[in-house]
Amino acid sequence: MTVLEELARLHSDNPTVVTVGMFDGVHRGHQYLIQRLKEAAARKGCASAVITFTNHPRSVMRPDTRVPLLNAPEDRLRLISEQGVDLVVPLSFTLEFSYLRAREFVQVLINSLNMKGLVVGPDFAFGYQREGTAEVLAALGEELGFTVEVVQPVAFDDLVVSSTEVRKCVEAGDMAHAAAMLGHAFTISGFVIEGDRRGRTIGFPTANIAVQPGCIVPAHGVYATWALADGRARLSATNIGVRPTFGGGARQIETHLLDYNGDLYNAKLWVAFARKLRNEQPFSGIDALVEQLRLDVEAAREALEEDRALLPAGW
Repeated sequence: MTVLEELARLHSDNPTVVTVGMFDGVHRGHQYLIQRLKEAAARKGCASAVITFTNHPRSVMRPDTRVPLLNAPEDRLRLISEQGVDLVVPLSFTLEFSYLRAREFVQVLINSLNMKGLVVGPDFAFGYQREGTAEVLAALGEELGFTVEVVQPVAFDDLVVSSTEVRKCVEAGDMAHAAAMLGHAFTISGFVIEGDRRGRTIGFPTANIAVQPGCIVPAHGVYATWALADGRARLSATNIGVRPTFGGGARQIETHLLDYNGDLYNAKLWVAFARKLRNEQPFSGIDALVEQLRLDVEAAREALEEDRALLPAGW
């Protein structure tokens, strides 16, 4: 199904104010833009609508470029919905869509969503060769009967909050700055898969998490985390790395839930990262590793108590 066919299947009896973007991470900048969207919709007596892409446009325009996503698509849709908008529209970004002219896309939005307003960021542009700039859209709006509002970016520590900056923080293991830009602890999700059960034999059972391909993973190391399991946020410590003490191998994400004895195999787990506790390191033997794991667990308890404000909403 093409993007135009996806949109054509939509119909809104109510007029809408719309914003369009990837919204990867749904960070503070996105949250501010969505808040302005809702305000604009309320002023006009319209519904608020967010159009988001399920895949990154750069992966289509530059297939040789990998853009690690901050959220799996279903998690991003949930985060956008939690901002209180009336309608969230996921679309697939395709090569065909990239050739769509700005006027064509705007007309589709008018026809399918009864669009009366468009809210965009200052560098926003869509359509063939990015012709749909804010200035072009404003001119189209005067002609076709919709308003255009440009929302300025949000800054933190003299940096414009962006998905790119959040990715840099996550890849460096700087979870504090990532959380400051996101407004909450950075979170991964995935299903718990079978491991080698080595952690259970030394008193620290772990859930091995398989994140969705294409999603970003923090730098190797040990982290203080929360794990959402059985509907509750539980204290945990998460190791990301190749387990050098046991000879290395493929990267694994292993979460040890503190004071938990349930069975998590095949369950979906969400893990929120409060802070990095230490780098991954090899140990001389099992006893040295176990002693360090005990220290990691205590450090995680203390860190999670101090960082409790970073818990994602609803946890």
